[in-house]
Amino acid sequence: MSEGIENKVVVITDASSGLGEATARHLAARGASVVLGARRSHRIDALVQKLTAAGFKAKAVTTDVTDAGQVQNLVNTAVREFGRIDVMLNNAGLMPLAPLERLKVDEWDRMIDVNVKGVLYGIAAALPYMKEQRSGHIINVSSVYGHVVDPGAAVYCATKFAVRALSEGLRKEVKPYNIRTTVISPGAVSTELLEHISEKDIQQGTRDFVSKIAVGPDTFARTVAFAINEPEDVDINEILFRPTAQPV
Repeated sequence: MSEGIENKVVVITDASSGLGEATARHLAARGASVVLGARRSHRIDALVQKLTAAGFKAKAVTTDVTDAGQVQNLVNTAVREFGRIDVMLNNAGLMPLAPLERLKVDEWDRMIDVNVKGVLYGIAAALPYMKEQRSGHIINVSSVYGHVVDPGAAVYCATKFAVRALSEGLRKEVKPYNIRTTVISPGAVSTELLEHISEKDIQQGTRDFVSKIAVGPDTFARTVAFAINEPEDVDINEILFRPTAQPV
């Protein structure tokens, strides 16, 4: 794996908006080949058209991260198109906040499928290639809620704590293969994440709070770029960032 960002092959899940889209734009502009997965194919197709029209290298693959076969196809496509995979960014996530007593069991299941199993499927798809290359970088997205627990966020917090635990276990296991690992925990960022909250009272309260302090998704993109851009002998394992005004 070459140092820096230029010429690296980066796979990004949930790249149709928010953090994933901003990161795709940022890394492509810095010379990476980006392979973008998302369920909303029209969104990633349009993004890829814009990137390639600007002279950048990009490929779109319709992907639902709850389907291990689709995640494997995303990674296989990256290797087939560009010859390797240097970075796997497991970015997909849902945040339908609600107190446990409201018994949103379907939402609990969906969060576990996307936030935890989706990350595992990304690791499973990329790891064999990276072991064979004896290089690579797996970046998993947690949250500030992977460090603290608030009322109404217990299940979401549990999934994001799980991402941190998985990332630390992965870090320890892949040392023989020269693979780097990073877990990034964003605070309040302006994305579509709040649209996942089905309970309208909680959605409005959260939106009111976030709208006053949130930073843009380019903040996350720059954080990803920082971790990737470090020399190969530097492993940036964990990054937690918040808006300066965020108390939680």
